[in-house]
Amino acid sequence: MAETWTLRAATQGDGLFLGDMVVEAANWRAGAARPRHEILTHPDHRRYLAGWMRPGDAGVVATVADEPVGAAWYRMLPRTDPGFGYVGTGVPELIIGVRPLWRAHGVGRALLRRLCDQARAEGRARICLSVERGNFAQVFYRSEGFAVTQSGFGRDTMVRSLR
Repeated sequence: MAETWTLRAATQGDGLFLGDMVVEAANWRAGAARPRHEILTHPDHRRYLAGWMRPGDAGVVATVADEPVGAAWYRMLPRTDPGFGYVGTGVPELIIGVRPLWRAHGVGRALLRRLCDQARAEGRARICLSVERGNFAQVFYRSEGFAVTQSGFGRDTMVRSLR
């Protein structure tokens, strides 16, 4: 690819694009795409977007020629409405998505590293995520220091120490 990407902080105005990235993350399996509206209206996915940019939310967006191509963000989800990767109060849960054309070009790794740096700078000790078994991203997360801490039905919760 001739064009290069740049990173910027996510803003409140990025909510719609973050929705696109939730759809990308949920539809990682080739040939098994679920409709956008089905994903975005399901409570399991809606919690990662509802009221975007509330206190505790942070994110990074990758752009090419000012067009977003990927994003990584985290939310502080409450025990009463935990995400797939919830491990405890005060541990932000990471969500990441990259447009297919930009996968395997270092975009996801750069997004993940920048977001982990931000969480560390905010004094966070750990960050967590959930990944479905069979998703190639699990190898990527392991290479970035994440380890499986809980196994659920078809998915694993992974945590990385930020210290």
